[in-house]
Amino acid sequence: MKLAAAFSLLASSVLAANRLQAVPFLGAADSLFGAGIEGAGVDRAGNIYAVDFNNDAPSAGQIAPTQELLLQSSNTESLVNGIRFNIDSSGAEEAYIADATIHQVIRLSGRDGSSGAFSQNSVFCHDDTMLQPNDIAIAPSSGRVFLSGMNWTSDSVVGDGDLWTCDSSGAAKRLGTFKRTNGVEVSPDEKTLYLSEATNAGGAVVSNVVLAFDLDASTGDISNQRVFADFAQLDNTEATDIDGMRTDENGNLYVTRNGIGQVAVFAPTGELTAYINATSIDYVANLEFGGASGTDLYIIGRCKEDETKGCADVYQGSAVGRAFRDLQTEQPAASTEPTETAAEVITSTVVVTGRCPAN
Repeated sequence: MKLAAAFSLLASSVLAANRLQAVPFLGAADSLFGAGIEGAGVDRAGNIYAVDFNNDAPSAGQIAPTQELLLQSSNTESLVNGIRFNIDSSGAEEAYIADATIHQVIRLSGRDGSSGAFSQNSVFCHDDTMLQPNDIAIAPSSGRVFLSGMNWTSDSVVGDGDLWTCDSSGAAKRLGTFKRTNGVEVSPDEKTLYLSEATNAGGAVVSNVVLAFDLDASTGDISNQRVFADFAQLDNTEATDIDGMRTDENGNLYVTRNGIGQVAVFAPTGELTAYINATSIDYVANLEFGGASGTDLYIIGRCKEDETKGCADVYQGSAVGRAFRDLQTEQPAASTEPTETAAEVITSTVVVTGRCPAN
């Protein structure tokens, strides 16, 4: 009877979840992104970015409001993935980009207030024993970044996933090893860190869960590991991988379901509140809130129509994304409207471009 009651409660939760629909924003015919589109990020103006610009693994570009090159690494072995923007202690905007194959995070700085271009790039943190890194989260109060990574094996073991933090000086520290990890995110109050963990058995995916930890944002330490969401118990989609995760300013967690064209939305308590269905994408890779108000949820992934291209859908909600909200802190007097001009700066290692913030 207890099992039946638990199943009934879970079924009720799924049935009660709102069914929402995203609409196409960037289609295959117009996309300059390849099938490896990933790592959605937002800047202070609300512009949205992703990787695999021009179908080139060592590159990143802007998706919205228009398509533009952001970064082109001269290292052909690079595989850039996660993207996050931050405001440094002086109030200047910077960007962090994960380079999975070189086991490092690149920092872009010196953004010009008129042109939007970054004039400087450097290695922010690096450790050869990192599995990748793949995705990035930031605790802006301390300037800490959190990094996930994975190693795909037919039968997952602890050590096929890891979690790292780099402090504001770039010093790297491993926080733990897990089975296959991917999405990582920090709650708006910086007291909880979320991490996805998947398990393979016999070459098949058999489990996908979201773990939650108590977080000390100043030290980066985590404790009290627990299961926040288990898709086997929730809706029997444990064979569908979790990819990117984001929170809004209210603490709701948005989790991509890479294979069924869906985003699952959870309240901070762990209650499933909604599914957002993509229109153009089955293999949803990542997501981020942007636009002038920070309430437009951009969902990115491989296009249904042409799987060699990367697409983006958008869901126009009412909640402001946590990342967008945090970027407004210590913001100089300026409009948050995205603009239409770009500038280009060539450095010794990358080409760095940027969409102009409005003056």
